Amino acid sequence: MRFSRFALAAGAFALFACGGGEQKAADSTPTDTAAAVTPPATPGTGTGAPITGTTHTVNMVGDATGYRFEPASITIKAGDGIKFVNVSGGPHNVSADPAKIPDDVEAVLSANMPNQMAPLSGPLLMNVNEAYTVSFAGIKPGTYEINCTPHLAMNMIMKVTVQ
Repeated sequence: MRFSRFALAAGAFALFACGGGEQKAADSTPTDTAAAVTPPATPGTGTGAPITGTTHTVNMVGDATGYRFEPASITIKAGDGIKFVNVSGGPHNVSADPAKIPDDVEAVLSANMPNQMAPLSGPLLMNVNEAYTVSFAGIKPGTYEINCTPHLAMNMIMKVTVQ
């Protein structure tokens, strides 16, 4: 009998504690619906420069020996493109750290990277043989670091040298 009264009292307390409270009246202030519906600008949605030279293939690999780009460094000419292919161990993506890219290059590279999920970060390649191509047209000569965001802690980094 004591247990029943205790259980009944605890249940009533829980119901009272969770079920009550003051209801706030709905705000009838009009809102700007256009601002609420308009999505923010997405990086990399500008018109990128087309590839005018060779398209090189770089494989993105994750296996028992580690996560890596093959090759780990590549030298290309301005106007070339790189097709990054998910070979194994995905998901992978193609990303560059904006802090390591000069401002004038960042704007061009961003325009040349379609479907970004964040600034200078291409979409995740989930499936084997899925590919993502980046144009290096309009990129000034220099060496740039590319990484795979999901595997950056595993040192999945490569160098791209543009001549």
